[in-house]
Amino acid sequence: MDKKQAFSLWYMLLALVLIMVLQEFIDSRQTQTLSYSEFKQALAAGKVDDITLQPGLVTGRLNADGLEQVLPAARVEAIRKTGGEHRFVTVRVDDPELVPQLDAAKVRYAGALESKWLALLLSWVVPTLIFVGIWFFLMKRMGGGMGGGILEIGKSKARVYMQQQTGVTFKDVAGIDEAKEELMEVVEFLQHPERYRRLGGKIPKGVLIVGAPGTGKTLLAKAVAGEAGVPFLSLSGSEFVEMFVGVGAARVRDLFDQAAQKAPCIVFIDELDALGKARGVSGLGGGNDEREQTLNQLLVQMDGFDTNRGVIIMAATNRPEILDPALLRAGRFDRHVTIDKPDLNGRRQILEVHVKNVTLAPEVDLASVAARTPGFAGADLANLVNEATLRAAKRGKDAVDMQDFEDALDRIVAGLEKKNRVMNAMERRIVAHHEAGHALLAELREHADKVSKVSIIPRGVAALGYTQQLPTEDRYLLRQSELLDRLDVLLAGRIAEQIMFGDVSTGAENDLQRATDMARHMVTHYGMSETLGLATYDSQPTPLYLNGVNLPERRNCSERTAEVIDAEVRRLLDEARQRVTETLNAHRDALEALAGVLLEKEVVDRTGLETLLKAHGLHSAHEAQAGKPT
Repeated sequence: MDKKQAFSLWYMLLALVLIMVLQEFIDSRQTQTLSYSEFKQALAAGKVDDITLQPGLVTGRLNADGLEQVLPAARVEAIRKTGGEHRFVTVRVDDPELVPQLDAAKVRYAGALESKWLALLLSWVVPTLIFVGIWFFLMKRMGGGMGGGILEIGKSKARVYMQQQTGVTFKDVAGIDEAKEELMEVVEFLQHPERYRRLGGKIPKGVLIVGAPGTGKTLLAKAVAGEAGVPFLSLSGSEFVEMFVGVGAARVRDLFDQAAQKAPCIVFIDELDALGKARGVSGLGGGNDEREQTLNQLLVQMDGFDTNRGVIIMAATNRPEILDPALLRAGRFDRHVTIDKPDLNGRRQILEVHVKNVTLAPEVDLASVAARTPGFAGADLANLVNEATLRAAKRGKDAVDMQDFEDALDRIVAGLEKKNRVMNAMERRIVAHHEAGHALLAELREHADKVSKVSIIPRGVAALGYTQQLPTEDRYLLRQSELLDRLDVLLAGRIAEQIMFGDVSTGAENDLQRATDMARHMVTHYGMSETLGLATYDSQPTPLYLNGVNLPERRNCSERTAEVIDAEVRRLLDEARQRVTETLNAHRDALEALAGVLLEKEVVDRTGLETLLKAHGLHSAHEAQAGKPT
């Protein structure tokens, strides 16, 4: 019985019950209830035509003519209003003389058994139906997270999209041209498989897309399905495993059965690391048995799957280092497509995609916006465009201008302005000199990133001010001299406080943490210590796409070497402090002037900073570097 027939049966049963209840209700409206004394009076007056004797009731018909002689006028009027047969009912009492009186009055009478079907229905059947209905409702709610019902818990929860439903093609993907080119071959496999089979080639079984969060892995997979014009089965790795043992393996089998029926198609598993984590390395006692059974089933299905049917398995993850090696071997996920964060040109292309439906002011320069967003992924750039659009709409503008993009960038990078956070005069002076120290050192160091903006407006949770630096170009390598200059800039705020006030504050906590991490990496990772030589001392490399995640540190060296490492880190920081102190003392007047402007205006942009440096006879090291012949 299919679902539609089951629903029709339930409707029929409900309609039958309603009809019976309605019939009883109509009969009760057309029947008058008399007291036994009124019934005896009507019988004595000859106004009763025929009756039916039941164990507890007496029912029959009345002759309405002349009832006023034996019944009250109101009761007679009520009887006449019913129309049709004037039926009555009365409760039978123990009256041995009733039958002789009926015989004497020549009234037809008959006996009948009392019908209790309605009472039985209401007392047993209806509660049972209510209980069953509640049970089905609860099972449906419980099964809502288990694949559509308790009886379908082993069914795959993959969402199937057709080409027009994905709404994404390669035109909507920008900034990752190399990955697009590699996945174009997958589209060719699906559209023209005979071109590759005629030479004996086999279509790759699986494609693993690896990249940092927000770089467009899921978008790229949808674009492949949109370009190929085939069904797209999408689900997350976490949707396989439930509280019941064996559910995950059953869903894997059902998923591949669906894929075989819809071939050619693409099966996309997002967040593969939730399912494909290396076996035996997590959980108490050697791992999660249910998850490992699900993974084993996936491995078996991919091994026995015939790719000539035109089904390609695609998956995405940002943690490839924890995946099981059996998933990554040839014959399962044959191709690995790596998506990195976009470069300058890629960011400009991504911005062009996201501003298609945005009204931009003529002066908006997307190349400039791209230059100000190093390290932004595609999702970050989409958020930037949306924030700028919201700010322009809030201000009642007709178009989004550069100021909206700058404000949105400040909001994303530094946090929301805390206009209600009021600092006293001394704290404002400390923050102003702190940020002035950062900005001045960044301009005087040749290899530091140039300053775009300096502000002492509190932002975010703990930032009382910030100095925004923008790189002139994308960098993939940093020389030792560049790291030392960046170390100087990080320490400049703390040292500026000490020079100007003879005391220090807690505002440099983040700067000191970053400076210490940079110095330690120079010693332990990059071999930039003459004392320790060309060796690294890190036995636990940082996960590929987990920047900023603090993992427990494990040293792969002796205690004596650890002491040397600590001494080298301290030496780098002490030398940087000495260099910064000399520079700030030599240009103390410029430091005080910049702090004064910040106290007055709260924000100093690039133009204002260059004007102030020239007024004190200084030139930005970046301008001198730009003038060098290449």
